[in-house]
Amino acid sequence: MAVVALVATCCSVEDDNSGYPDMNGIMNGGQMPGGMGPGGMMPGGMGGSDTSGNDLADFDISMNSTALTSDTENIPTDENDESYEDYVEHSSFSATVNISYTDSGATLSDLPDGVEATVDGAGVIINSTIKGVNYQLSGNSSNGYFKIYSEKKFQLTLNGVTLTNTTGAAINIQSGKRAFVTLADGTSNRLTDGTSYNTPDGEDEKGTFFSEGQLIFNGKGALEVYGNKKHGIVSDDYVRFRAGTNIYVTTAKGHGVKTNDYVVIGGGVLNIEVSGTAKKGISTDGYVLVTGGRTTILTSGEGEYDEDDKDVSGAAGIKADGYFQMDGGQLNIKSTGAGGKGINTDGEIIINDGDIQVITTGKSYTYSNLDSKAKGIKSDTDVTINGGTMKIKTMGGEGSEGLEAKGVMNINGGEIEIASYDDCINSAGDMTINGGYIYAFATNNDAIDSNGDLYIKGGVIVALGASGAECAIDAAEGKSLYISGGTVIGVGGTNASYPASSSSQMSIAFQANVTAGSTLTIADGNSGLLSLTMKRNYQGGLYLISLPDFKNGTSYTVYSGSTVSGDNWHGLYISPTISSIGNAAGTATAQATAGGNSQMGPGARP
Repeated sequence: MAVVALVATCCSVEDDNSGYPDMNGIMNGGQMPGGMGPGGMMPGGMGGSDTSGNDLADFDISMNSTALTSDTENIPTDENDESYEDYVEHSSFSATVNISYTDSGATLSDLPDGVEATVDGAGVIINSTIKGVNYQLSGNSSNGYFKIYSEKKFQLTLNGVTLTNTTGAAINIQSGKRAFVTLADGTSNRLTDGTSYNTPDGEDEKGTFFSEGQLIFNGKGALEVYGNKKHGIVSDDYVRFRAGTNIYVTTAKGHGVKTNDYVVIGGGVLNIEVSGTAKKGISTDGYVLVTGGRTTILTSGEGEYDEDDKDVSGAAGIKADGYFQMDGGQLNIKSTGAGGKGINTDGEIIINDGDIQVITTGKSYTYSNLDSKAKGIKSDTDVTINGGTMKIKTMGGEGSEGLEAKGVMNINGGEIEIASYDDCINSAGDMTINGGYIYAFATNNDAIDSNGDLYIKGGVIVALGASGAECAIDAAEGKSLYISGGTVIGVGGTNASYPASSSSQMSIAFQANVTAGSTLTIADGNSGLLSLTMKRNYQGGLYLISLPDFKNGTSYTVYSGSTVSGDNWHGLYISPTISSIGNAAGTATAQATAGGNSQMGPGARP
């Protein structure tokens, strides 16, 4: 049985184990305070004791083209809804032009008045002045393309077509109007560009599937897009992906999906692989909104120095110059190159719902005195998390952080699990945690680090910082940690930020030597308040624990070597079944500022 040695200089503790009640066998069903989790269940129904240290060590991300069993979306019915016109159901396309491709050429059905076509081998160019036309492409060509100039919106149906254009884009929409790209049910479609482009003067041609206007993908077919020279799917306006679609994009030179305005993922399966230097899976000058579907992005490119910007950048799964918002769906991102990131925005990041998984494995990319560090999720302004689930692993080396805000960080709900080399959660400004479940495991730095004030008002937090001089929960020097609610368990090295004396919820603090796999129990008399199974060894580790049931001036007993079972959140047990309480190692007194007994006020370091 592992032994915990409490060090008396950290707070009010006693090394003499005599006089403590014999609690073996009488603490079954001890209730964790705070009423956390429906029916006493921790999120995810996690049970048992994980002694591997980093609970996320085996978590990985790979391509998955399997169709979603549930993939629905709400189609707006109000004409005043700004997205109403993006739904093909609200438009009529009464005229159909069938285009069939072969290696030797392309054949077209009769054209309606107002539509003209030029056919050059297997290259088709359409000029249209009318609305209500559906262009249906089918067949195969190793040297074909579809190009259209249209004064009106149109529907483009990919009905089992494979096109490779050796001198440019496979589909080239030279129209600023809305294009409804329908993937015919049950069909497979494939588009490939050339390794060089022959673009007419005055025109753009930025990728395999290029449009000057809006692209709205719909239907229940499949599409593969291969980029050899430039980007995969490109719009000089915006792109919307709807439910039912199954799209795969890969590029060796450019971004997977590139837009000027924004990207909306409302459903479907979207898989993106990019390998170019500093390239992005999704890149937009505007915002990215995810409301449904399953999106998986893999990037493998290294970082680079940009001569024009005089700065360095790395690859990223998603890069938005505006904001990123997630309201539902699944998003999986893995970046393996130096300086690579999962989600990177210049604007705010808002997570309301959905499931996010991010892995980065690369080290920092350095050029002269500039560097691009690997990050899981990073905003140059603020981060707000209201719900959803998030799993992040960033183990590449120094600077590899999980969740970072260059402004303020607000966590109001959700389930967050992070394992990182550097800080798990970091904010340049104030950080406020109002709710949610947070597990933060840092191997070489702080688990939770605010460079402003840090306010904990609710939620369940298990923060495991590195040994040595690092912290579990850290407010900046000259700033303070305030605890007014929640269940907080922080374990780190020899440094700590203690709660400010104005904190309204009491805390205890103590030092202890523990081994991975051992279990501590905090008890109030005959009541077990919590049990914690350790994930790693700590030699003289500092513990900060704050619970809603702690009473000011009351001493709580710390037991080591407990045997417990039941559902747990990364080793933190709610309603544990305690078959053996273990050995009483000492007591710790609850106070507003837990380090007060050793004259180590808020922000002090032992």
